[in-house]
Amino acid sequence: MKRMPIKIFYFFVIWFGIHILITTIDGLHDEKHYADVGIVLGNKVESDGKPSDRLKSRLEKAVELYREGYFTCVIVSGGVGVEGYDEAEIMKQYLVKQGIPTEKIITDRIGINTMATAKNAPKILGGVEDKSVMVITQFYHISRTKLAFYKAGFKNVYSAHSDYFELRDLYSLSREFLAYYKYLIFE
Repeated sequence: MKRMPIKIFYFFVIWFGIHILITTIDGLHDEKHYADVGIVLGNKVESDGKPSDRLKSRLEKAVELYREGYFTCVIVSGGVGVEGYDEAEIMKQYLVKQGIPTEKIITDRIGINTMATAKNAPKILGGVEDKSVMVITQFYHISRTKLAFYKAGFKNVYSAHSDYFELRDLYSLSREFLAYYKYLIFE
């Protein structure tokens, strides 16, 4: 009977490891496909009003995919961070400076988290019927983001990860383990 807690512990360690491996593989394997819209999830804006390196890399990936013709419209999603800046507006300004026409960019200012963005997208796009989206975020965030969009009713969800990596990603991968199952069960 004493061995049962050890077996349970090993079970959870193995489950965690497999989940992290699958999340990493899924996140690093871009599913590029022509979509109705590209959706860039927000992230920190620095105190000087510029996108953080992490956010800038997401935006650069969106510019690259837009120029390659994967989508003709971009939704930028984010709320007002502790720095006091509207993430979605900062993201839009960045994309305009990179040559994407302002009329091709939709701001989702109430997309304060991944699930909010997924739930807002059908309203922005006028429904989900036959609509396809390509989500753009960090690699560790891709699996949960796709889950959120599937739960919001989208059938065609594609993905691309930003090309920015940092040591903090290890923490973020661990956090995604719990966040993924929260979305799976409770959202």
